[in-house]
Amino acid sequence: MSKYLLEIGVEELPYKFMPSAIEQLDAGFRTFLKENDISFENIKIMATPRRLAVLLDGLNEYGADMEKVIKGPIASVAFDENKNLTKAGEGFAKKNNINPNDLYIQDNYVYAKSIIKGKDTKTLLQENVPLIFSKLQGAHFMRWGSNDVKFSRPIRWVLSLFDNEVIKLTIIDKEASNITNGHRFSKQNIVINSPDEYVAKLKEAHVIVDQNERKQKIIELTDIEAKKLNATTKISDDLLEEVTFICEYPIAVTCNFDEEFLTIPQEVAVTVMETHQRYFALYNKDNGKLINKFITITNYIGSNFENIKAGNLRVIKARLDDAVFFFNEDTKKPLESYIENLKGMTFQKNMGSVYDKTQRIIKLSEKMNSSDKIKRTAELCKADLATNLVFEFTELQGFIGADYARISGEAAEVCEGIKEHYFPLNADGETAKTTEGQIVGIADKIDTISAVFASGKKPTGSSDPLGVRRAALGVIKIILEHNLKIDISELIKYSLELLPVKADCQKEIEEFFIQRLIIFLNNDYKKEVLDACASKNPCHDLCDYLSRVKVVSTINDSALFENANRVLRILKEDINGKPSEQLFSYEAEKDLYKSVSSLNFNGDYNNYLNSLINLNSTVSKFFEDVLVMDKDEKIKNNRLALLSELKNKYIMLTDFSKLSV
Repeated sequence: MSKYLLEIGVEELPYKFMPSAIEQLDAGFRTFLKENDISFENIKIMATPRRLAVLLDGLNEYGADMEKVIKGPIASVAFDENKNLTKAGEGFAKKNNINPNDLYIQDNYVYAKSIIKGKDTKTLLQENVPLIFSKLQGAHFMRWGSNDVKFSRPIRWVLSLFDNEVIKLTIIDKEASNITNGHRFSKQNIVINSPDEYVAKLKEAHVIVDQNERKQKIIELTDIEAKKLNATTKISDDLLEEVTFICEYPIAVTCNFDEEFLTIPQEVAVTVMETHQRYFALYNKDNGKLINKFITITNYIGSNFENIKAGNLRVIKARLDDAVFFFNEDTKKPLESYIENLKGMTFQKNMGSVYDKTQRIIKLSEKMNSSDKIKRTAELCKADLATNLVFEFTELQGFIGADYARISGEAAEVCEGIKEHYFPLNADGETAKTTEGQIVGIADKIDTISAVFASGKKPTGSSDPLGVRRAALGVIKIILEHNLKIDISELIKYSLELLPVKADCQKEIEEFFIQRLIIFLNNDYKKEVLDACASKNPCHDLCDYLSRVKVVSTINDSALFENANRVLRILKEDINGKPSEQLFSYEAEKDLYKSVSSLNFNGDYNNYLNSLINLNSTVSKFFEDVLVMDKDEKIKNNRLALLSELKNKYIMLTDFSKLSV
């Protein structure tokens, strides 16, 4: 078994491109190996800012031999009456370079099997590696020199090694060799004699080429530095990935900033450190509060960190000085005073200002809950958008509002609700814990969704205007996680009435919600169960829908399926009117009427399901003894009315016609 190593050395790659490049290279090489029947044991894709590397392990030196069956002429044409080859038969054999003795007859035709030898793997790599690389896609690709081909950054070297042999190939304008380069400030022109020594030699040259190893190293170094200060970090996955892809040889350096900056909202300081500077904020291990120190990961070789510390301090001080200035200016007046400024901020074309949106949020919130604190939360929820600090740090909307509300003397529930009404911040984010945050958050999201649909900008496969998919998912998560009894359909209707532009799109919005709901629950429940239970509009009560889904997922009673579906097949149209006991002539009719009349939902779908199952024998007896389509029109309609009552009992749980036994 052999190994192949490809390394493409480049100028510093954008960190956002690298995860995608890893996935594309992995898919490209797997497809190439599969299409050419080259067996392999493992593919490893590695990346640093200055290189993309592919390591193929356990390769065969040749692709697998392929058997090709070739169909020839009709047997009577290829052979004469004496079973000798005719001119046509000889021509077929000669054309396909086949020994006449290897011809055989099947279904009255002549066939031959041809074995195509597998190609040399080295030749296949030479032919296909440049093609795989040329298919990489990403944003902001560029040209350099006189090249017509684009790539993310200029290529500086290519290493291509099959065991200990260089595979000669050219990628854009660089020919392959067995030479690579280490860290920019370490060893250069490193000869790689075999793929086995690649990782170790680069490590000697201060390059940890495996991104997973580099990520783990960053975590370990950060933990060591944090423990020295009795501190801890809260590193997000996104920040950790970004830092991993902007260094080749991580070194952790602890820096500090003036304690006076701890007086501004903690979220501001953390945003400056993490979002703007890619630093790791540090928190006191005992009380969880932010401390005036941070860790920066530097792509550095050496032990003198004074210049690094001084440089980072200068940068963060300038950013935090701005934050302090804005904070002091903003808090000279209460948060409430910023509401008027929202009139000059457009929410969306033809949908009024942010002030108008706030007034709609207030009304939608009051429809769900008329609490004074909820109303106050709704009034102030967007006020911080008019402050200097949020203008500078837009990602802190809500967080700043909560701090300013606290400084302004608002109730604790109002402050928390202002912050939480934006929750969840992403698909996996936490939902609001306070009632204020939940109610105002739902109102805000419903208004946004309604405005987008009413303006004709509904989401498509490639666009999600104003993040309405995330907004719908947020509403769904809030309601389900906190078991809220909220009629989304009523909210959508009211929301559309409040908009300045009128549009008849309620059903469209409801369907959008139902689709998001089914997608959200699809990992835990079968699609057919989710669809069947959605026959009764889930938007009226999401929690009721989920309760039915949970119970329907447990059904394994074939008699129940058979009876329910038989009733649904008979009643293809709605039946008006109630059954009359005076028209019953069979005991089975009377028994079914009595059982159906006594079957009521008591709030527990498990008990209700058991009641439906217990009804099986009575339903079966009815169909055995009674002919529904009686010649007497009155009797027939009376029996159909009885089955209609039974149908309503079934569909209260789910649409059984959409379920398989």
